[in-house]
Amino acid sequence: MSATTELLGELTAALGAETTELERLIVPLDDSGWSTPTPAQGWLVRDQVSHLAYFDDATSMAAIEPDRFRAERAAAVADVDGFTARIAEQSRSMPPAELLAWFQTARAAMVSALNGLDVSTRVPWYGPDMSVASALTARVMETWAHGQDVADALGATRRPTIALRHVAHIGVRTFANSFLTLGRPVPDTAVAVSLVAPDGERWTWGDPTAAERVEGRALDFCLVVTQRRHLDDTELAVVGAVAKEWMEIAQAFAGPPGSRRAAGQFRRE
Repeated sequence: MSATTELLGELTAALGAETTELERLIVPLDDSGWSTPTPAQGWLVRDQVSHLAYFDDATSMAAIEPDRFRAERAAAVADVDGFTARIAEQSRSMPPAELLAWFQTARAAMVSALNGLDVSTRVPWYGPDMSVASALTARVMETWAHGQDVADALGATRRPTIALRHVAHIGVRTFANSFLTLGRPVPDTAVAVSLVAPDGERWTWGDPTAAERVEGRALDFCLVVTQRRHLDDTELAVVGAVAKEWMEIAQAFAGPPGSRRAAGQFRRE
């Protein structure tokens, strides 16, 4: 088995684990539970789920019908905020059982579509084209991030899964994107990242002795780079001006600048 094939297996397992954890939160909900407001302004629990389902379908289209995806992408990127709002609005009338079934069906179809491709295949997306592995990693990160919004809305504590390391990895890899999204020059200074996993294992990126570095719990780092927590509401140790600027603007997802959480909105977990 090649290293790339093994990675795809790890990513598929991580996505499955995070999907199961999200389903643990949403399957028992009654109709009013699905309409619970989440920390994302204007988004209900049902909107978080429909967002995931829609972009799972979009990923399948990108994998199977790339030309059709590119044609439909043009309209989406012209008005990103309006586009995402329309996704939520169009699914607001769906009964919860139907919405849950859409999410589960779309997810299974997407995993099948991506795993049916050669590992060297690149698929289009709303930014640059991505490898199959990157597409899966992005879906892991999105599921984890929107799952956090659901957990926060319901006052639930999530069980850590193997997805956390992949979320941290994409958070590190999107260092440059965090600056470019805001029109800022990308610093030449390297920032090292050293994180402690829930089981005590240490994950590192870059030279741990570097002058510029971020250290702390993997959960805190993932919450910051997905913009689910303000830096001040975590216990991350951030050393150096570049590292501090990065953590203040970090964005692990594609698209325009996201709506960051305000300081003090959440207690430290």
